Amino acid sequence: MDDAERIDRLLCGDEQVFRELLAAHQSSMLRVAESFVSERGLAEDVVQETWAGVLRGIERFEGRSSLTTWIYSILINQARTCANRERRTVSFDPTELDHIEDPSRFAPDGSWAQPPVPFTEEIEERLARAPMLAHLNDALAELPATQRVVVTLRDVEQLDAQEVCDILGITAVNQRVLLHRARASLRRTLEALVEGGE
Repeated sequence: MDDAERIDRLLCGDEQVFRELLAAHQSSMLRVAESFVSERGLAEDVVQETWAGVLRGIERFEGRSSLTTWIYSILINQARTCANRERRTVSFDPTELDHIEDPSRFAPDGSWAQPPVPFTEEIEERLARAPMLAHLNDALAELPATQRVVVTLRDVEQLDAQEVCDILGITAVNQRVLLHRARASLRRTLEALVEGGE
């Protein structure tokens, strides 16, 4: 089913389509909301308000972006509003672009200068163990909010770069730098865990 059909069916009150959207996006939306607010309960409220906004605004959806991008845009706006109410503003600081940690790891276009060595099957099995995943989740939680949101949208939710730029209102360069900084930080965590033999 494409976006146009989903929207038509939502406009006709098709609850099944709405349930399918909930199933597809609810958990990822919660992860993104948690990047902005300090408590899980607040993140759950943000997601609930987002779905309410989707239902209220679906008839005004103009199709200038994908339905997913539109939903995440509403989510980000709701999360920012909630964060502001909590006096916890998450903003992008352009000065952080000038201070990429270990820039030698990246080419001028933002790609890896030398691709990381693929993990062996043994290492992949070790990474799948719960303690490793807990360390990785902790490392993700410690990232600056803008990096955490970008890497979550790109690598966990697998949105494309332009969708992330549209959702967050950032340039392609900012998105690329934030993504690479986040990936580099998470990669260092993984490398340290692998070398530590946990």
